[in-house]
Amino acid sequence: MEIRNREKQEPFTTKDGSTIRSLLDLSNAPVKEQSLAEATLLKGGATERHYHKVSEELYYVLEGDGVMEIDGEEQVVGPGDAILIPAGAWHEIRATEELRFLCCCAPPYAHKDTYFE
Repeated sequence: MEIRNREKQEPFTTKDGSTIRSLLDLSNAPVKEQSLAEATLLKGGATERHYHKVSEELYYVLEGDGVMEIDGEEQVVGPGDAILIPAGAWHEIRATEELRFLCCCAPPYAHKDTYFE
């Protein structure tokens, strides 16, 4: 059985600029097909616009408000919103209020699968 507590996971900054706590991924569990992390962005913060060639992502907003952009289309997002980011889609999220959201990647998140303009 694999159980990880959020408070015991050290946060780090990803290649796109968000602060992440890996909840279950290749670094802390025998994960093979996906990863789960919690991300935070301070008010006014944003991830750097990027894409993943291989990983499909799901975001689930827990707290705060922001603007999600995927391939040039923008939408306001807030608590309870689930967002699909297809592999290969350019995307960024901007926090209009401090934002906390879950990120699920399949296959698991990897720095080497993050590409910028």
